[in-house]
Amino acid sequence: MALTTDSDNIQESKTTWRARVAVLVFVVLAISVIWFTNLFLTERYTETTRNTSQVRQALYSGNLLSELRRNAIVPQLLARDPSLIGALNSGDFSQSSQRLITYADQIDIGSLMLLDQGGRVVASSDRNLIGSNFANEAYYFEALRSNDTVFTATRLDTGATDFAYSRRMEASGPAIGVIVVGVDLRKFESTWSSISDAVLVTDSEGVVILATEPRWRGRTEIEALAELSAPSAIVRALRATTDWSSLPVEAYLQGDSMMRLETRIPFQGWRMTSFTTYNSVRERVNGVLALEIMGFAMLLAIAFYLVSRKAQIRSLIFQQESAELRNLNQRLQREVSERRRVEKSLEVAEQTLAQSSKLAALGEMSAAVSHELNQPLAAMKTYLAGAKLLMQRKRPEEAVASFQRIDDLIERMGAITKQLKSYARKSGDQLVPVDTREAVLSALSMMEPQLRSRQVKITKSIPAEPVMVMADRVRLEQVIINLFRNALDATRGVADPEIEILLSAGETATLSVRDNGIGIEDLDALFEPFYTTKQPGDGVGLGLAISSGIVSDLGGRLTARNGQEEGAVFEVKLPILSEEIEAAE
Repeated sequence: MALTTDSDNIQESKTTWRARVAVLVFVVLAISVIWFTNLFLTERYTETTRNTSQVRQALYSGNLLSELRRNAIVPQLLARDPSLIGALNSGDFSQSSQRLITYADQIDIGSLMLLDQGGRVVASSDRNLIGSNFANEAYYFEALRSNDTVFTATRLDTGATDFAYSRRMEASGPAIGVIVVGVDLRKFESTWSSISDAVLVTDSEGVVILATEPRWRGRTEIEALAELSAPSAIVRALRATTDWSSLPVEAYLQGDSMMRLETRIPFQGWRMTSFTTYNSVRERVNGVLALEIMGFAMLLAIAFYLVSRKAQIRSLIFQQESAELRNLNQRLQREVSERRRVEKSLEVAEQTLAQSSKLAALGEMSAAVSHELNQPLAAMKTYLAGAKLLMQRKRPEEAVASFQRIDDLIERMGAITKQLKSYARKSGDQLVPVDTREAVLSALSMMEPQLRSRQVKITKSIPAEPVMVMADRVRLEQVIINLFRNALDATRGVADPEIEILLSAGETATLSVRDNGIGIEDLDALFEPFYTTKQPGDGVGLGLAISSGIVSDLGGRLTARNGQEEGAVFEVKLPILSEEIEAAE
């Protein structure tokens, strides 16, 4: 009996020792898994947060750049307004302020001011400024010195910055005044501050010109981050933040680690910097770790239950583990509730991003309308000058012909405005048989004023027989004019500029426009919206993007390549309309 008892004691001792070793191995394994899971998920979710912040920052900079480009077009158009020019010449400004107020409401810009030769405000969308003198302001005297639109950023004593585009107004001679367009970029600050990020924009000198925290304006980034009081946006973002030593710290705000992202805005050396908290990283990692801990706890509880079934003490240990399990379940429920709250916040952020995308699309459409109307406006100006000269020479019959051409151009501008809607929505216009030869000749007629002002050799090769395609003639002429304009711009610096136009009919109707210019540097990005190699103010990079979309809608293809020796070649291929197909139609 004693021997049996001793044997049982020895066996029980061995079992207890093995159980302890097994438990120790299990705990070490659990700690290792949780540790490596923490490292892996922290790195992965940090990268996800970084990518999301980069996308958001790209959207912010794109909206800002779109707003600047949209406002840059306004002074160019208003500088040619006959009523404003007439008011400056006559000195009668009774209707000018109301006209500027109407323009400001229609195109949704900050403010408009009309200054005379002495810098005095003679008309303004803000009537309180009428009579003020801004002759010493940079946007006034720099506009008088320049032949193009001028952008100025004036730093105020409060640290804020006012932005404006200005352009001088002429009337067949010296400048008679300046048109000033105030750019409202403060509206973006409220949009940025609605998300748990701190955002600032610096100019080429590194001074903050836009920021979600007003006290940062007028300072450098280092001075802004050294502020004693943390900005309200960061306070909200760091409310539930704790120290997390494994996260990659890039910046500190009041002792808290932040993710710092910086991007370049392609406008006068501006840069955008954003600071993002690690809240979402911590919450997601903690949620997974809680699940792992709960799983290991469950396994450990089951092991204790199996080992301690025959002993009351083991039973008590199991009860304790069960109590711990309940606590873990409660923590998990709290984590789940927290994650649901974060998902709701993400839905609000997505709605904000969708609204920003709509604003960006609106800016792009406005730029496209201005781009496509520049050509008819330039032609109308030339015809008006010719008609004036003919009237002075007592040749009214020929002047009437010029006025008829202007009337045709006005009808064409209305047609272009109608067709430009297809850039945002598919056009519902019905396609009809069109002779490509007539479209090419009509486009050349449109380009006649530019061709007369430039010594360019034009070589045409057009078949004698009709080359019929199914198309909308106005949109097809729009494509051809864009190709002619690009060829003229490409040969601007060439000694002997030449443009060759080749139209052929085979399995497809092929129109080739060749030039002996400098060629194409980036063929991949050529047809992307807003890609351009022109100087600011000469173009916005929408002509080829719109033309490519039109050709695709007509069932064709627009391609480009560099010539064998020099220049570039653009080809438009459209399905040919044979006599059998035309009869079926």
